[in-house]
Amino acid sequence: MRTFLPRSARLLPVLTMLGCATAQPSAPSQPAEPSAQAAAPASESTPMPKPTKKLDTAALKAELVAKHGEAQRARIERGVEQVAAQWREEDGDLAAFVREYFIADPKALDDTFARLERIFEQLDGHFNELGRELRWATDLDLGPLLPVDPLLAAYDPSAHVTDDLFQSKIGFVVLLNFPLTTLAERTAHAQDYTRRQWAEARLAGRFYRRVPAEVQQEVSRAGAAADLYIAEYNVWMHHVVDGKGRRLFPKGLRLISHWNLRDELKANYANKAEGLDKQRLIVKVMERIVTQTIPAIVIDNPRVDWDPFTNTVSVAPADTVEPNAPNRPAKVDTAPEPDTRYARLQAHFHAAEKVDPYVPVAPTQIARTFEFQREIPEERVKALLTQVLTSPLVPQAARLIEQRLGRKLEPQDLWFNGFRPGSSRSETELDKMTRQRYPTAEAFAKDIPRILQGLGFTKERAAYLAEHIRVDPSRGAGHAMQAMRRGDFPHLRTRVEKEGMNYKGYNIAVHELGHNVEQVFSLYDVDHTLLQGVPNNAFTEALAFVFQARDQELLGLGKPDAAAERERVLNDFWATWEIAGVALVDIAVWHWMYEHPDATPAQLRDATVAIAKETWDRYYAPVLGGPGTALLGIYSHMIAYPMYLPDYPLGHLIAFQIEEHMKKKGPLGAEFERMARYGAVTPDQWMVNATGAPISAEPLLRATEAALKR
Repeated sequence: MRTFLPRSARLLPVLTMLGCATAQPSAPSQPAEPSAQAAAPASESTPMPKPTKKLDTAALKAELVAKHGEAQRARIERGVEQVAAQWREEDGDLAAFVREYFIADPKALDDTFARLERIFEQLDGHFNELGRELRWATDLDLGPLLPVDPLLAAYDPSAHVTDDLFQSKIGFVVLLNFPLTTLAERTAHAQDYTRRQWAEARLAGRFYRRVPAEVQQEVSRAGAAADLYIAEYNVWMHHVVDGKGRRLFPKGLRLISHWNLRDELKANYANKAEGLDKQRLIVKVMERIVTQTIPAIVIDNPRVDWDPFTNTVSVAPADTVEPNAPNRPAKVDTAPEPDTRYARLQAHFHAAEKVDPYVPVAPTQIARTFEFQREIPEERVKALLTQVLTSPLVPQAARLIEQRLGRKLEPQDLWFNGFRPGSSRSETELDKMTRQRYPTAEAFAKDIPRILQGLGFTKERAAYLAEHIRVDPSRGAGHAMQAMRRGDFPHLRTRVEKEGMNYKGYNIAVHELGHNVEQVFSLYDVDHTLLQGVPNNAFTEALAFVFQARDQELLGLGKPDAAAERERVLNDFWATWEIAGVALVDIAVWHWMYEHPDATPAQLRDATVAIAKETWDRYYAPVLGGPGTALLGIYSHMIAYPMYLPDYPLGHLIAFQIEEHMKKKGPLGAEFERMARYGAVTPDQWMVNATGAPISAEPLLRATEAALKR
């Protein structure tokens, strides 16, 4: 799952506010700014601004130094250059503006900082609320969509904000008086910065680029269309038949891709009778989706039967059709989905491409994602992922899994969940427990205080948190949507079927609750609202993983003992290995799109499939077999949430470090709160404050080696 980024922060990294949310019109879930979005090359309808004539700023700087004193020289020189870099001819007289708005008096500077911090909290927060209302029908399971709902979801009321802030000169006041720092500067001085300096860096950081509102609106449209496409991508599993014509799945089972398909696959490790056959069937469904050989007629359609092995379609017998099934056409039609999956991804790219000319310091979406949003260089991220993928511990863990399964490993074992304590319980048993306890989203909301106390929060803090979280039924798999001003509340969205919340929905809900708790602390209890959030999406995912790992314990199924703790370590290692390759595919696909900007959706499909296969063959086929499978391309994040996937393996590494730290400390609740309220500083600085060490794969690898020896 992921935390949901406000549309304004979805593609262009943001520097000042929490910008992540979860699972689906998620993360998806960190330092973000309200209208920072990626867009693509300027079109005829979005003309490039007239270049500013090279101004002789030296005389202007000398004039200001003479007026305000030598002590202000560094601030003057930096501020004037920051303004000049964004100033356009139509903005007027730069020298007159600088003379009027440079603030030399320390008290006046403090007052201006405080005023801007308060105003931006309100501005960001209210636009976030407007965006949430516009997406209400498409995000939540409230019945059939009206024709106007996708249009409302695509409208971004904050699209003009950054543009307006520059035109009104507010953005220039910020750039003139507060430092716009580079990632290198923030990293080098992380331990020296005061909290005020961190807040100033985030304040100025929101104005590192000046993107026209028309471009931002296009980004919003691409994001909304992709969100809705994924939210409605369901497969009715009772109507997916195997090569013998058997219906292996119960009537009414509707699984969203990829989340529910993956979770159903995991659940069937406990099914000794038909589990392996079900898993192989799900893998074939996934491969058909990635390669776009899935017949379009079978998507979210319970009126046709489909054999994914032969790719044949037939009209479903009347007695197999679910009561009140959606009114979909029922006919024999094997025409494949027309590369819609890749058209949605390509729309993200073309929107991101349009912003490139406006951000010379990071002229690609790839650069913006790593340098500004994630604040970890791409090469370091890939090195961490590769360290896990190539670890000699992988074949050792694989041999242990083979012993437990009593067979050679297959591609579906990418999602092996047998290390998890309690995984021997059947999905049916777990579904029964969660449906009885949570027949509605409201029932889960009422149980939040008990859940939080079970996680180690005091009764008072649990009540405080519960009062600040709202729970809604999700149309998609689930996500957490943060609040961005004090007085508003984070929303937990989770999927609740008609029979009640199944275990998959509950597991997601506990994860999203972790996001929401972080969001409450990092907004309401942080010292500067300009620092609300955490460094990037990986951190909010890590904190959510801490909650999610305890979901069965919260159902009353027992606390882990020493043996269970070893199982947790192995589970974390295998899960990190699994998602690390998926993340590399996500990154590589974006590089391919920049190298082939004029490609068709079909060409992008072929390239994505090729990248997924090559990555599989390099890292996974030696362990799991299945050479040439495109399975790594199934993750829906690739389509709806560009380059979000690397945050998951990073999140696993960070979560493991946090868990190891918490073992040495007191109750989880107090430590979780201490970490979450530290705010959006650089990743390593946050980790040093939280655990005493920067981000590393070593703690997980050391613990895995020890667990395997036992």
